Amino acid sequence: MNTMKNKVALITGASSGIGKSTAEAFAAKGANVVVAARRKEELDSLVASIEANGGKASAIKTDVSNAKSVEQMVAHTIKKFGRLDYAVNNAGIEGKLSGITDLLEEDWDQVLDINLKGVFLCMKYQAKAMLNAGNGGAIVNIGSVNSFLGFPTGSAYVTSKHGLVGLTTSVSAELAPQGIRVNLLCPGITDTPMHQRLRGIVGDDLYDKGLLPTVHLQRVGRPEEMANAIVFLCSDASSYISGSTLTVDGGLTLTM
Repeated sequence: MNTMKNKVALITGASSGIGKSTAEAFAAKGANVVVAARRKEELDSLVASIEANGGKASAIKTDVSNAKSVEQMVAHTIKKFGRLDYAVNNAGIEGKLSGITDLLEEDWDQVLDINLKGVFLCMKYQAKAMLNAGNGGAIVNIGSVNSFLGFPTGSAYVTSKHGLVGLTTSVSAELAPQGIRVNLLCPGITDTPMHQRLRGIVGDDLYDKGLLPTVHLQRVGRPEEMANAIVFLCSDASSYISGSTLTVDGGLTLTM
């Protein structure tokens, strides 16, 4: 199982949900893992769990919307483990869901700063580290089925996720010739804390009778299923995949 032994993976938004499961999946493959998020207590618990299972991990509190914080995150990774092979830019928020006439500018800015600018900043410093080392690498950005679909009151969130399509393909065109593959993973409905909050907004009845039946598999995805796809996109098994979007949604977007 140690197919990524001595490699180093950096995951943002790793305190819960898909990010947490992704860190665990990389560790299970033998990679050294750096986990980053705003909630340090949850990160420390994750590091302890990985180390208890024989892995190596380190945590750093990070605000991906702040350039200095992101630069320090990458520097911490290099200082701790000496290299950076895989980067997963998963940090994101749903933000305030509001009709366009009521959406406040500061609420719009917060979502775009974290979900879109945050990925730009992360790739900027991750790519620098990878290029300086000269060993290549792989970057996976985390979008959403809302990278293609819109929904009422979701203009800020949807815009941020649509933007990741263009950002990912453009940076792939730049970095892939230099040995760094860049791809976008777009999860469907996944059982995460964000999903639970959104379900509360939608309501159980509309969720169960309106949304869930549109999924071909007729169920919610699990964080570890997204993590497995992310690890695949970083692995040598996907060595000819760059600039692509992998949609892991149980068939949801095929019926929308």
